[in-house]
Amino acid sequence: MTDTAIKIENLSKRYRLGVREQGYKTFREALTSTVAAPLRNFRRLRSLTHFKDRDNEEDIIWALRDVSFEVERGQVVGIIGANGAGKSTLLKILSRITEPTSGRAEIRGRVASLLEVGTGLHPELTGRENVYLNGTILGMRKKEIDRKFDEIVEFSGVAKFMDTPVKFYSSGMQVRLAFAVAAHLEPEILIIDEVLSVGDASFQKKCLGKMESIATEGRTVLFVSHNMGAVQALCHEAVLIEEGVLSRKGPTRSIISQYLAGDNTQRTIWLVNKEEASFKNDIMTPLRLVLSDSQGKRIPGTVQRDQKVFIDFEFDLHKLDTSLTLGISLFNQQGNFLFRTQHTDNHESLW
Repeated sequence: MTDTAIKIENLSKRYRLGVREQGYKTFREALTSTVAAPLRNFRRLRSLTHFKDRDNEEDIIWALRDVSFEVERGQVVGIIGANGAGKSTLLKILSRITEPTSGRAEIRGRVASLLEVGTGLHPELTGRENVYLNGTILGMRKKEIDRKFDEIVEFSGVAKFMDTPVKFYSSGMQVRLAFAVAAHLEPEILIIDEVLSVGDASFQKKCLGKMESIATEGRTVLFVSHNMGAVQALCHEAVLIEEGVLSRKGPTRSIISQYLAGDNTQRTIWLVNKEEASFKNDIMTPLRLVLSDSQGKRIPGTVQRDQKVFIDFEFDLHKLDTSLTLGISLFNQQGNFLFRTQHTDNHESLW
């Protein structure tokens, strides 16, 4: 028996962009358009899913193009990339919410997905009813759901509201219940989008711990997140998607480094207009921050290990204030705080 849980081959998905309506110049044009509206609307709806042979039409966008990779059973794989890269489209195809334009995906196992707030929850049903509804959709018997019910309720933290319709839940409560159901009803493949960011810090920690335990049980997890610290802590491997194309798949640390280094040349030099400064007050306005090497040359890309780095910080000082303190905080690529430094000179030496 193969150990491959998900196999994706040349998966592509394209959409047709909406076209802005043109205004009418005369009453006759408006009247003619009204008469022809039913046929025009039919053609427009059909055009959203039917494409011509040529792919260079201006109103076509490829959300995914020829994406291929495999996920082994029991792996936790992170999918990262910028907003609009195609990550959510990929998960929707794997969850059978939308169909691909071309290519195929083989999924071996029962799938539970959590792609957005309220996924899988019926707003008119109570929390209790939704637990049983989701279990039934996943193909579980009532006895199996009964056995897991108390555990689901305890994990979700919404026990007092289990007999309240879900439409009255906050977004955080909906995520709590939806994740608890998806994770505890024993899916063989769990697909999680950025939705966990809605929950508070303690619940996110709980969810990450649960996904770790799911992986140790031999089940498979696909995890999309912009939290690089969570991806690195949880995932064995990562997939980087850029503009709908699979850029690279490999060890999580190296994939995250490649992703974060993508716009490095823009982050090493910081320029701020006085009128648009992200931080300013009556005392000072920051203008620029430049990284340079030991020869005073600007560093255009990634800072290498053991490389000496000099930081030049330029600002506008509007008035003298002895309480002004300058400091720099350093974070790693995952956003984790490393150290902070600030001057300790007395105020006489500043002016």
